[in-house]
Amino acid sequence: MFDQEKFDNQYRYFVKHRDELVKKYYKRFVVIANENVAGTYLTFREALYAAADKYKPGTFVIQECLPENEERVLNYDPRRILHTV
Repeated sequence: MFDQEKFDNQYRYFVKHRDELVKKYYKRFVVIANENVAGTYLTFREALYAAADKYKPGTFVIQECLPENEERVLNYDPRRILHTV
């Protein structure tokens, strides 16, 4: 079951630590789970497959490490994506 609160917490972790994550993982996709970086990947697809194998929907976030001024906003419904993985 999707956990919106936990999902939001993971995204807040990214926002809070964005500067340090961008310095370390620029242009990589990070999986954030349990308010920690759980893995880094070159593509969204790699990150999604890795996260879907380990975590339940709503318990992780995948975020591209870009400064706010370079950020691209893509909205996905994680329930729908994970259903197809």
